[in-house]
Amino acid sequence: MNVLMFTNTFTPHVGGVARSVSELARQLRQVGDRVLIVAPEFEGMPSHEDGVVRIPALQNFGGSDFSVPLPLSTNLSTIIEEFQPDIVHSHHPFLLGDSALRAASSMAAPIIFTYHTRYELYGHYVAQDSDLLKRLAQSLSIGYCDLCDGVIAPSESISHFLRAHSVKTKIATIPTGVDTDVFRNGVGAHARQKHSVPEKAPLVGHVGRLAPEKNLGFLAASLALVLNQNKEAYALIVGEGTSRSHMLEIFRSVDVDDRVRFTGVLQGTALVDAYASMDVFAFSSRSETQGLVLAEAMAASVPVVALDAPGAREMVRDGINGRLLSATAEETEFASAVASQLSWNMETRKEQRQAARRTAERFSISSTTDQVRSFYKRIESGHKPSEYKHDNLWASSKRAVSNELDIMANIAHAASDALFPSPTKSNEQK
Repeated sequence: MNVLMFTNTFTPHVGGVARSVSELARQLRQVGDRVLIVAPEFEGMPSHEDGVVRIPALQNFGGSDFSVPLPLSTNLSTIIEEFQPDIVHSHHPFLLGDSALRAASSMAAPIIFTYHTRYELYGHYVAQDSDLLKRLAQSLSIGYCDLCDGVIAPSESISHFLRAHSVKTKIATIPTGVDTDVFRNGVGAHARQKHSVPEKAPLVGHVGRLAPEKNLGFLAASLALVLNQNKEAYALIVGEGTSRSHMLEIFRSVDVDDRVRFTGVLQGTALVDAYASMDVFAFSSRSETQGLVLAEAMAASVPVVALDAPGAREMVRDGINGRLLSATAEETEFASAVASQLSWNMETRKEQRQAARRTAERFSISSTTDQVRSFYKRIESGHKPSEYKHDNLWASSKRAVSNELDIMANIAHAASDALFPSPTKSNEQK
């Protein structure tokens, strides 16, 4: 099968979507599929990449670490035509998402969309967190689903969210997979030594982009309480981003910053060892659709303390493999849950670690890739016959015009929703 992917984030950008796309492509290639990825340029990207086409892009959009792709070159159309995709897989509804729709239309190929992100929760990157733009982002992304032949939801919570918003296209719930074997083999002592954490010190950790949408002020304040109460405990923060300075200010304000280790971005063995060094993984984001790092932490047998949110509620079993707190929990409640996890006796800690590991097995990359391939084949089998790929110029032009009208109609509908929200939709947004 020839799979053409479009994504607005890709390596060397560090984030859940970039890693998801990279891992899925790697697994598909291992089972014999051909994969071509269309992605923006990013600072520090490799000079040569097999199976990747880079699009010129504006770097560090809105003060973030994201790139915004510029208009596509005519050369890409030739590359896509030579590739002859059997299916197009879009990983975003905006920017290159529209390019994915056009490519699918031009090649008469079915298109799949993975709803990786609750885009309305990322409004702080544009127009000062405008409510209007949040409504626009949500309506555009939901409308985009019905321009596709199938949608992959990373969690049941997102499936329910899409159905509640009247998405009519086929939806398959398939979580992003992780290589559980890799995360099983970390050496925590190596990470503790590298980052100057005492061998026996209770250690709470976090991995992820240090970005405003991750609710990191809440996390830092909670961990500051833990460290202030337990003078032996340390915190390990893996990742980089604009929220780092704010987190550091919080730790300094209560004089616990000397027991907090910011490692920056870690990858490969260094990341695996970092997970293995943790006694508990703390996660306070409410914006995730799954939370890939939760599966990675559990694959490393690390119990999780998280707020109730999409993805987290399907992974964390309260009192079994960690703690799942109310989405409205106070910082003191979160801190208390983390402190309790750090103080469990050896037997309870062992039980929770084993439970975390069992949970992670449901998210093994081989299993989730099989599910994606099955969905590809299901959508492909219900698509137009292959002879449509050989339409004459008139027929293919009509198809292209129809596709553009659909894209424009979705934009117009989303603009109307954003400007004139119904009371029901306004409440849902909140």
